[in-house]
Amino acid sequence: MPIAQRFKATTSSMPSPIGGWNARDSLAEMSPLDAVQLDNWFPTPSDVTLRKGYTRFADAIDDPVNTLMNYSNGTGQELFAVAGTKVYDVTGGTVTEVYDGLTNDKLQYVNITNSGGSFLVACNGADPVLVYDGSLWFTMATTTTAATISTIARTSPSATATVTTGTAHGLATGNRVTISGSGDATLDGTYVITVTGSTSFTYTSTATTTVSVSAGTYTVLGIKGGTVGATTYTVNSNTFVHVNLFKQRLYFTQEDTLKVWYLDTNAIGGDAYPLDFGSVAQRGGFLQAMGTWTLDAGEGADDYAVFITNMGDVIVYLGTDPSDPTKWALKGVWKLGQTYTRRCFYKWSGDLLLLTQDGLVPLASALQSSRLDPRVNLTDKIFYAISQAADVYSGNFGWQIIYFAKQNMLLINVPADTGTQQYVMHTITKSWARFTDVSANCWEIHNEDLYFGSSDFVGQFWNTFADDGQNIKGSVQQAYSYFDARGQLKRFTMVRPIFLTSGGTPTVSVAINVDFETQNSAGAVSFNPALNDPGVWDTAVWDQNTWAGGLQVSKYWQGVTGLGYSGGMYMNIASQGIEVHWPSTDYVMERGGVI
Repeated sequence: MPIAQRFKATTSSMPSPIGGWNARDSLAEMSPLDAVQLDNWFPTPSDVTLRKGYTRFADAIDDPVNTLMNYSNGTGQELFAVAGTKVYDVTGGTVTEVYDGLTNDKLQYVNITNSGGSFLVACNGADPVLVYDGSLWFTMATTTTAATISTIARTSPSATATVTTGTAHGLATGNRVTISGSGDATLDGTYVITVTGSTSFTYTSTATTTVSVSAGTYTVLGIKGGTVGATTYTVNSNTFVHVNLFKQRLYFTQEDTLKVWYLDTNAIGGDAYPLDFGSVAQRGGFLQAMGTWTLDAGEGADDYAVFITNMGDVIVYLGTDPSDPTKWALKGVWKLGQTYTRRCFYKWSGDLLLLTQDGLVPLASALQSSRLDPRVNLTDKIFYAISQAADVYSGNFGWQIIYFAKQNMLLINVPADTGTQQYVMHTITKSWARFTDVSANCWEIHNEDLYFGSSDFVGQFWNTFADDGQNIKGSVQQAYSYFDARGQLKRFTMVRPIFLTSGGTPTVSVAINVDFETQNSAGAVSFNPALNDPGVWDTAVWDQNTWAGGLQVSKYWQGVTGLGYSGGMYMNIASQGIEVHWPSTDYVMERGGVI
């Protein structure tokens, strides 16, 4: 005779998925603290919060912003956006053009301070090395030769001085030139020039009086091949595509080669000396980037120079002077996954993070053995998601790592074809989520805040509860749970997500998926009840009033339909202007029994 099922109503509570997005484990084995999908939510140690949004910080830029650069001189910071052919000063939210003439807006940069001041040095593999000294932008020439001046003339009331040279000077507009020995102090000095002919250029002097002299020399600040032993090298610094600062030396990787060129200590120009990794990089390819691996979270004798090829060879050196074998030693070559972005390194605390096809790898752990242990991979829990993204979108520009210390947030920008996404980790819990609807080409930290470059503006992120005045939309599929009754059939009838909000109630729709179905079938059921005055204990109505003095509790039962052995809530949320925390969810189900 048939077996009848008797169902008994019961309730259960499930914490919010503070374990974060899990794209590694099977649905049947996933922890109940995880989520199959977690979009625009951010897991913290205590709950899951709807992510904050962004505002347009600097608007109306002519082209997509593909590079952000932060200049620091020790006492202040400035933020620059690179878009199209131009560099813009966007410090303070205003947009001011400060340089024009680039053919490539995908720059790599560093800051360096020496006795001459604080400098931002940038390169892109196509244009002259670009430098900012805190006041002026200028470009590096491909020579540093001093030459004789025929005449220097200035006509009142203009401050423009015109230099005539005896032979073709080979300079370019934007070069930085030092004038000396003219016999007139108002003409001597260091200036950024404008080329007016093959044997002439102008600059803005320090006076406006009429003067004409036939004396002096000019020396252009540039980068040229240096001499090692009996060999004098030649190099076109316009081919420098990546720059790094190590032991107060600038190192430049040369585009599509296995060569690095380094300058003298504390120099921003002058002679450059080659390092060729052709015999060291075992898998060939070209040098993608260089990073500094700092074991003690500072700068010291134990710092390592780390070079990565596009094929995934990690080459590590220890020392201070590559020209001296007693002061420069190869520590090893390790094989990791291939790299697909020059923005693949990021200094994080005492470690150096590397983004490869294997995921996000901390070098301190990865280089302890010849094989990469998946457990040291920070993206291990989302391995299949980031691996698939790397396979499909590796050719797209926009991959980048950024650490937002104020929020304990590590972010990987993923330039998907369907729209840029961010894979985001809470650095304390190592829990992941995915952010959408933030169209970012690049990211930068400025004055401890987080900024991104987009289609025609620079945005400030995590500073408001809306996306440029629009709703922030989140979705989640909680991990499936058997609710401590693995072999027992359940009829799910109601769910109640519990929210703590800052003064309003978001629009929410919920559904239940059972037995590992992922239909994402949340209906258009919304929470929008009236919110009353702060509740008074023993007089206020539970579920309808506000906790005095802080966040208010919103928790409303919603009808759902689902029959199965396991279940997990799927939820959509839309919110604007409201802080939303989600600590837990209550379930009502009828459990079946055999008679």
